[in-house]
Amino acid sequence: MNIRLATENDLPAIVDIYNSTVSSRMITADTTPVTVESRLTWFREHNPNNRPIWVVEDGGNTLGWLSFSSFYNRPAYNSTSEISIYIAEQHRGKGLGKKLLSKAIQESPRLGITTILGFIFSHNEPSLQLFLKFNFEQWGYLPRVAIFDGIERDLVILGLRVG
Repeated sequence: MNIRLATENDLPAIVDIYNSTVSSRMITADTTPVTVESRLTWFREHNPNNRPIWVVEDGGNTLGWLSFSSFYNRPAYNSTSEISIYIAEQHRGKGLGKKLLSKAIQESPRLGITTILGFIFSHNEPSLQLFLKFNFEQWGYLPRVAIFDGIERDLVILGLRVG
């Protein structure tokens, strides 16, 4: 198993994994699948030196990915990053999220990041538990800000100081 910097060639696998989470209504606020073309700009906006996208692979198969994203994209927030973790359905619950989150925490100072944020729906208990195991704290709670299939959902903001 290897965690490495994503390349544009990884984008179809990244999109497939992302799209596999849409129907669950637990992980992403997108309600319909996205396309590789629609994610090209997003991918290209990530800088390997301070806002990388990593993939975890085994035997040439992409099992999951993690991205660092700028928070509000304003200079005063340059040392703060939101992270997102997505694991292929058949590989969830096998510790890949732990490996990716651990690497993100370890590498953050090198990337110039002192604060990591996670935005997680309150009904996504596995993701909340993962972040809490790594000492993230609840820094915000936004009640009923998302609506999926007529059901209002809450968003939890978790944060960790790493620098």
